[in-house]
Amino acid sequence: MSSRVIVHADAEVLAEAVAARLATRLLDAQAARGVATVVLTGGRIADAVHRAVAASRARDAIDWSRVDVWWGDERFLPAGDPERNETQARAALLSAVPLDPARVHPMPASDGPDGDDAQAAAERYAAALAAAAGPGHQTIPFFDVLMLGVGEDGHVASLFPEHPAAHPDSYGEATVIPVHNAPKPPPTRLSLTPPVLDSAEEVWLVASGAGKARAVELALAGPGPVQLPAGGVHGTQDTVWLLDQAAAAGVPARFRSPLR
Repeated sequence: MSSRVIVHADAEVLAEAVAARLATRLLDAQAARGVATVVLTGGRIADAVHRAVAASRARDAIDWSRVDVWWGDERFLPAGDPERNETQARAALLSAVPLDPARVHPMPASDGPDGDDAQAAAERYAAALAAAAGPGHQTIPFFDVLMLGVGEDGHVASLFPEHPAAHPDSYGEATVIPVHNAPKPPPTRLSLTPPVLDSAEEVWLVASGAGKARAVELALAGPGPVQLPAGGVHGTQDTVWLLDQAAAAGVPARFRSPLR
């Protein structure tokens, strides 16, 4: 499936545009199905997007009590650690909107019920996904939109290039896996597996800054998902690269879509 590339002027405009796109997507999903489901990511640009949603007028048009929130990956650290994606998202957005706590599904922390057993924590999150699955989805729920940051090395979620966790043989039928010896700190993480990332109706890959330009360029060239995980993720209906000018520096004009 082909990907669309949409380029914005700078990181600030990008964050505001992604926030507006997210609000619209959640509203459309609620109009169609009564509920909306989003998978969040972490990192600097994600934090900016979350803050932009919180500051947006469109925020109050969304029925946040009917939004389900999941995460694509998490740093396996104690609850409340500032490096956890959950902690960042709560501070930037989730604490500012009237979510139903039962619909917010953070990945387990290293001081949670499974302690520092990352495998057990991954299995716990997999069980939560399965419990939320609806008709026709035996192991995972329906995701309207799944957002991913893109690392300078081309990683997405906590799936790193050539890392054992990115190989199909390592995850098999699993929906959530522990990632050990990650090349970026912290070394232990939890991540959704590639088939789960690919199950979302829409996948948005969001990147800003010149440091991401080479990874974006390579990903759009079509490498294998093990060699460059960012190049192997696709939504079932739409795959959108949302970039600022710096991150899009190496993207040929033929890949770029008009703003919409």
